[in-house]
Amino acid sequence: MTLSATAHARLNRQMDRLRRAGQPFAIATIVRTVDATSAKPGAKALILADGTLTDGWVGGGCARAAISRAALDALRDGQPQFVSLRPSDLLDAEGVSAGEHRDGIRFARNGCPSKGSMDIFVEPVLPLPQLIICGAGPVALALADLSARFDMHRTLCAPGALPDPAPDVEECCDSFAFDTATARQRFIVIATQGKGDEAALRAALACGAEYVAFVASKRKFATLAARLQSDGVCAQALAQVHAPAGLDLHAITPEEIALSILAQIVATRREGRRI
Repeated sequence: MTLSATAHARLNRQMDRLRRAGQPFAIATIVRTVDATSAKPGAKALILADGTLTDGWVGGGCARAAISRAALDALRDGQPQFVSLRPSDLLDAEGVSAGEHRDGIRFARNGCPSKGSMDIFVEPVLPLPQLIICGAGPVALALADLSARFDMHRTLCAPGALPDPAPDVEECCDSFAFDTATARQRFIVIATQGKGDEAALRAALACGAEYVAFVASKRKFATLAARLQSDGVCAQALAQVHAPAGLDLHAITPEEIALSILAQIVATRREGRRI
C-alpha cells in the first residue's frame, strides 16, 4: 500500500504544523521491499517525539515497532537511520542479528508470517535552534543582521522603541519572557548595554538555555554577577555565562563583535557533532 494524494497532503500539513510549533519529529520512507510486504516503496509515515507513528503508512506492527525505535534514536542523536527489516532465516543466513548495526545499516527482525523484507530510511526533522538577542544597540542590531545567513529562528527582545528601519528578524518582542518549554536549542545573547542588563540576565539563566553570552567587559559582568549571586542566583549558572561574549578575535566594531559571537555559537552548536 502507498499513500493517496489526499493522505500525502494530510501528512504535509501535519509536518508544517509541527515545524511551526518547533516540535521535533521523524519521517520514515520505504525505499525497497522484497517479497510480500504491506507497504511499498515510497510509502511514508510521520513519527512524533515520543515514538508514536501518526499519519502515513509503513506497514503493520512488525515494521512499526522497529521504525519507532529507530526514529527515537534518530531524534536523540540528530542522525538519520537506515533500517533493514528481514525475516529470521535471512538474518541468520547473512550472519547478522536483530539490533545489530553494520556498515550504516540497522538490522531488525520481521516476525510477520509474510516473511517479506523492507529497507526504511528514517530522517529526523529537528526544530531550528533559537537565537534570542536582547537589546537594540549597535551590537544587537549587527548580530540580528549577520545571523540572517544562519539556520536559526531569530528573536529580537528589545523593550522600548526599535530603530527605523527595524532589523529583519523572524520575531520581535518587547520583554525578556523566554519560553521554558521549547524543544529548540536556545542561544541567548544579552547586548542590552545598560538598558535592562539584570532583567535580561535573570531571564536567560532561568530558562535553561544551552548558551548565554553577555556583551560587556569582564569587570562589568563580575559586578553584576556578584550582585545577582548575593540575591540568590546560582553561582554555577553565572559561571557558565560567556562574558565577554564571543571568541577572542580582537574584535572592535559592532559587526566584528557580532561575528565573534556567531563563531562561538557555531562552535557550541556543533561541538561533538558532524551534521
